[in-house]
Amino acid sequence: MGLYDFTIYSVIKRNARVYGNQVAWIFGEEKIGHLQFKERVDRLACGLLKAGLEKGDRIGVIAQNSMGYVYLYGAAAKIGAVMLPINWRLQPEEVEYVISDGAPKLVFSGDEFQDLTGPLVSKFDFIKKSYTMEAAAGDFMAFDELLNNDGKCDVPEVNTDDAFMIIHTAAVEGKPRGATLTHSNIIAANLQGMAIWNITPEDCHLCVLPLFHIAGLGTALNVMHAGGKNIVLPKFDPDLALKHIQEDKATIVFEFPPMLSTLFERNKELKCDLSSWRIVGGLDTPEMIKTYEETTGGTFWVAFGQSETSGLVTYGAFNERPGSAGKPGFANEVELMDAHGNFVETGKTGEIVVRGPMVFKGYWNLEKETEYTFRYGWHHTGDMGRYDEDGYLFYAGRMPEKELIKPGGENVYPSEVEKVILEHPLVEEASVIGVPDEQWGEAIKAVCVLKQGESLAESELIEFVAAKIARFKKPKYVVYVPELPKTDDGSINRAKVKEAHGKA
Repeated sequence: MGLYDFTIYSVIKRNARVYGNQVAWIFGEEKIGHLQFKERVDRLACGLLKAGLEKGDRIGVIAQNSMGYVYLYGAAAKIGAVMLPINWRLQPEEVEYVISDGAPKLVFSGDEFQDLTGPLVSKFDFIKKSYTMEAAAGDFMAFDELLNNDGKCDVPEVNTDDAFMIIHTAAVEGKPRGATLTHSNIIAANLQGMAIWNITPEDCHLCVLPLFHIAGLGTALNVMHAGGKNIVLPKFDPDLALKHIQEDKATIVFEFPPMLSTLFERNKELKCDLSSWRIVGGLDTPEMIKTYEETTGGTFWVAFGQSETSGLVTYGAFNERPGSAGKPGFANEVELMDAHGNFVETGKTGEIVVRGPMVFKGYWNLEKETEYTFRYGWHHTGDMGRYDEDGYLFYAGRMPEKELIKPGGENVYPSEVEKVILEHPLVEEASVIGVPDEQWGEAIKAVCVLKQGESLAESELIEFVAAKIARFKKPKYVVYVPELPKTDDGSINRAKVKEAHGKA
């Protein structure tokens, strides 16, 4: 490392020295101190090097949350490898694309995903070895084999601006793009979050979101950086989450609907003490936010961010300016721009653009797309917004070419769903829009024209889509119409479709 370098592993080393045996991670009944965490990361790092991994090589992971997953992030940081976390909600063809694009040398699979990853391991010759997250199974080697050493080995030099992870974002034109984040990106995001949320070594984050998602992972790394404690749940479990909040005094949770409502509904019976819970970040209804704040005395925070910005770039307490996404953070500039690269006036709508140390390195192997996204010297988010006189940002939807639907916090581009719908032999035309949804925040609605004389059950079309792409991308609602409105050039007028069918 150079004189000015500071990486994710630097944080782990510092915490081991400063906080020693103070609990850093909880997984099930296991409690791991900061020093013990570093020792296991060191052993795994040496094991990965012995397995043939080199600096810059990718590590593919498709698994539920676990300590093994967390150790991999730490070990990759130490040796300069690049994590390639894979969304386990994706369909096999989608997982195959992410693996083919990221080209990992090693693949780690949870037991429940080995039937999915096994055929892919043999299909791609760039995958040299495959491991389970637990005991050996079939062609997958045991995770613990990589820990059978003393943690002492020669490691490559890792720099602040080296890649740390690749997160594949929602599919544009049918293919997801890999956003490459560096150590410096994550460090800047951590420092900003620590400053705004006043995160200290006394804080405890309940990690209920998957570690392939920037919200779950980013918050975990943020609290780790501060010397705090993370509770890792394999997946969202309301009973287990409430138990940990009460017993381990969790202070921070990042959620997406309907997690919060599920927790409070379940707690009517369990009656756990939630008074330690001071921060929620995410999306939810005003009614649910009020319930949380009145029950716990905590604060619900709204924000704007994306994988490409290493997480959140605006923050605000919900009640400061209801309806807004807060104000820009300390580590980034957030402006609004028109189509010609000019900044727009306060009160006017423009594309949200970001500049600063949290902006990602670029899209993996997509030079032209990266260049276009970084035009005029700013990262173009594809989202629209406006500022009020007090500097609060109000979200105003997606750019027409990058319209996005967010069911339960996941990103879905209408064009990807439309492409699959049009593969059905009975469908002539389709327009996919987002509609308000009490359970998920936003739901997917497909407005379709069937071929002349044909009929098709709505449920049949929904399941057709679910069989081809991730189930969270399937429409919740399907409407058949005689025709779709068109623009002058003959393309579907999405604005008019939304105007006519924008309710659930």
